[in-house]
Amino acid sequence: MFKTIGIRHLNTAKHMTEEEIAEEQQIIEASRKNPRIFGKIYDRYYEGIFHFVYRRTDDEQLTADLCSQTFLKALQNLKKYEFRGLPFSAWLYRIASNEVNKFFNKKKKNRVFSIEEERVLELFENDEKEFSQEQIQLLITTLKELPTETMEVLELRFFEERSFKEIAFILNIGESGAKMRLYRAVEKLKEHFKVNWTK
Repeated sequence: MFKTIGIRHLNTAKHMTEEEIAEEQQIIEASRKNPRIFGKIYDRYYEGIFHFVYRRTDDEQLTADLCSQTFLKALQNLKKYEFRGLPFSAWLYRIASNEVNKFFNKKKKNRVFSIEEERVLELFENDEKEFSQEQIQLLITTLKELPTETMEVLELRFFEERSFKEIAFILNIGESGAKMRLYRAVEKLKEHFKVNWTK
């Protein structure tokens, strides 16, 4: 199920430099010896993970529970974490994605994708013209038709601004598979809209 929600998304995604990633790895290494230091990672990424999960649950309490589980599992498995040249957040997003999938599989509930209307419309060229309600409804309907795995790639690429390497790691698929899913989503949307995909 696809829904739009009224709250504005605070995009916490950030392209990190190699130096920043290296500094982050020092925090991770220190956290392995002293778990209290992991609080720095929690403070840095909690908001981003919360929004990522919330878009899949549309339930604040459930989101808070899944976020807590995500960071707890990350801390518990920190010794197993292997650096692969990606920001540590990619590992957190992968855990969060798995926790959401486990919840829906266990409860056998329909999945929800709640994406803020403003963020979706930012992807489209409109020459400063406003979309009509009919166009917005058509957009929502079109997105609703996309498979869950395609929506995940679309969201991670454009709303979370993740690289294909990160997307592949988060979703545990190949980079070529991630690109193919995005291509299919773009083609589906282009059937109804002229989209600016150069971002």
